[in-house]
Amino acid sequence: MTDPRGWRYAKVAEVRHDTPHSVTLCLDVPGRVRHLAGQHYVVRLTAEDGYRAQRSYSVASAPDAPLLELFVERLEDGEVSTYLADVVEPGDELEIRGPIGGWFAWNGATPALGVGGGSGVVPLISMLRHNSDNFRVAASVRTAEDLPYANELTAAGALIAVTREDFGGRAKGRLTAQELLPLYTPGAVCYVCGSAAFAEAASMLLLDIGVPTEDIRVERFGPSG
Repeated sequence: MTDPRGWRYAKVAEVRHDTPHSVTLCLDVPGRVRHLAGQHYVVRLTAEDGYRAQRSYSVASAPDAPLLELFVERLEDGEVSTYLADVVEPGDELEIRGPIGGWFAWNGATPALGVGGGSGVVPLISMLRHNSDNFRVAASVRTAEDLPYANELTAAGALIAVTREDFGGRAKGRLTAQELLPLYTPGAVCYVCGSAAFAEAASMLLLDIGVPTEDIRVERFGPSG
């Protein structure tokens, strides 16, 4: 029997460039396993000479969405991300594996708070789309134009902290514990996603407002992640 989470081919149904340095890919995956909000997929590319490269990308779509939506931040030295952002077109096929991840997954049944830095908001978008009534989100980004899903986050009433410019009536600056406190419901699980430095700083803010260590789940990514 074929492993439903093994490598398979997905057809690219839609390609969007919503921010200057990213691409959003909507994939049609036959027989796709229903993912949990917060999980990710691996995309693998194979060159004509057999060389392979693969990277993991968070899922932005809700679990019940008909298409699988992946957000890819384009990195200048990224051998996978540059191909996905510059070459892939609707109708192409991509080799993928997933869904993957259990620690950072959310079933939507209990209150949760997501804190994302830059493209770290992507798995939080899946959570928001899954059950916005039970989910609060805070996003931090350097400039407003680089925030993924900015319109959707704004419409949902998310706290958006832009560090290098004023935005939405908020003065530029980093997230603060005072800002996170009204978003936190005692007992809620808190999901933090972003670079290692951001994840460390955001986790400390959550601890400062009284979130127990065991209720903080962190997903870090690096330059090639």
